Amino acid sequence: MANSAESKAPLPRKRLFVTLMGITCLIVVAAIFLAWWIPNRGLANIHPKLPHIVGIIMVVLSGTAILGTGLLVLTTALGKDIFLTRFMRLVVIKFLLPVIELVGRVMGLDKDRIRQSFIAMNNSLVTSQRMRVKPDRILVLLPHCIQLSACEIKVTGDVLKCVQCGRCSIKNIVALGRKYAIDISVATGGTLARKVIVEKKPNLVLAVACERDLTAGIKDCYPLPVIGILNERPSGPCFNTIVDVSVVETVLKGIIRLDDRSEMLPA
Repeated sequence: MANSAESKAPLPRKRLFVTLMGITCLIVVAAIFLAWWIPNRGLANIHPKLPHIVGIIMVVLSGTAILGTGLLVLTTALGKDIFLTRFMRLVVIKFLLPVIELVGRVMGLDKDRIRQSFIAMNNSLVTSQRMRVKPDRILVLLPHCIQLSACEIKVTGDVLKCVQCGRCSIKNIVALGRKYAIDISVATGGTLARKVIVEKKPNLVLAVACERDLTAGIKDCYPLPVIGILNERPSGPCFNTIVDVSVVETVLKGIIRLDDRSEMLPA
């Protein structure tokens, strides 16, 4: 029997990531100060004004780090695109995440907790842009482990092959796809997921997976916006996983363009 940590997907919270981001910001500012303070006397020997010039540069860099952290916190707290959200996503995904994972490891924090918080932060940044996407430009991407392992009809490549027996989450996801006229794909791994995205060229991806795969997918897909939903693992990882379909539908309602909702089919 799977342990309780794996049986139910925890609700992702961005608080941990924000806290680690603040700690990382302080470390960066301290490093910048030391980079100026240690060679300060040597700089004065080269030119008496050089320490002041380098000091101004260091203050600007420190201010940029603090301002960027503050903007990220405000954007996620208010849920509004305040300033350069797409660029801030780049900073978080490509630069902050590796550093924060290192800081978390030094502090002895569980890596999946950090990933959960990162996914929540990413989702907040994506939704803060208040995007409204046509249904045919949205891709719902599912892991193959969401299908019942004993099922003889494999839906990888064509989710409509599902016979609607209701023994796994595929049935309800297919119903959502028909209701909202959106594309749904099941991938067996990261390579196939990337191939599907390249072929379908969506404007937004709603991905269901575990912490590791969602984090990797968000990083690989940038600048394409990805909203991540954690799966549930009552039988352990990568085996007969579940997704809360109501959460998927709530996200869809928030991103589908209003003038295209008339195209939805009856539930």
